Amino acid sequence: MNLDFAFLNWGVISSFILKGLFFSIQLTVIAMIGGIALGTVLALMRLSGKPWLVMPAAAYVNTLRSIPLVMVILWFFLLIPMLIGRPMGAELSAIITFTVFEAAYYSEIMRAGIQSVPRGQVFAGYAVGMTYRQTMQLVVLPQAFRNMLPVLLTQTIILFQDTSLVYAIGAYDLLKGFEVAGKNFNRPVETYLAAAVVYFIICFSLSMLVKRLQRKIQIIR
Repeated sequence: MNLDFAFLNWGVISSFILKGLFFSIQLTVIAMIGGIALGTVLALMRLSGKPWLVMPAAAYVNTLRSIPLVMVILWFFLLIPMLIGRPMGAELSAIITFTVFEAAYYSEIMRAGIQSVPRGQVFAGYAVGMTYRQTMQLVVLPQAFRNMLPVLLTQTIILFQDTSLVYAIGAYDLLKGFEVAGKNFNRPVETYLAAAVVYFIICFSLSMLVKRLQRKIQIIR
């Protein structure tokens, strides 16, 4: 079998692949921001010590972490339109699904980060008259974010890789862009190989940046 990558010129890339790359990045950034925000709330609920907050947060996290992502993608895409009475579209469905799903993973990271902050910091906040909310907002969470930043970014790299699963609902992501290009030029093998190389370059480069950041954080400590 002869492999020919000559057809992957700038015209093909700009016509088929860049659109998918843009959506994959958009999906990753939105799901990361929304997932960290919701995950932080869930982590605080689980650490509150109040059963009426702990139990629903724990159920949410444990349930989503026990279900394959592709199944959650399909459920949201098929069931939510039935509940609201109108279609949402593959892209919007993917954004909501990834935000909700990733929040369960970011929650566990944030919970570990919060627990890594010495309890003395909390007591010090109380000693100067801060409330629980103020202590968490001004003392604990900034330190937790710094401690967990490399892990949060590593999870975000995994999130970028997982965006390829939106093919299941027909969303036009990076992998879909390569697939469409392969079908148009009858070169599926070449385009899938090229897609693998692009994913590797992006994720490996980001992993190296995370390692450098981790070393800097260790030096600051």
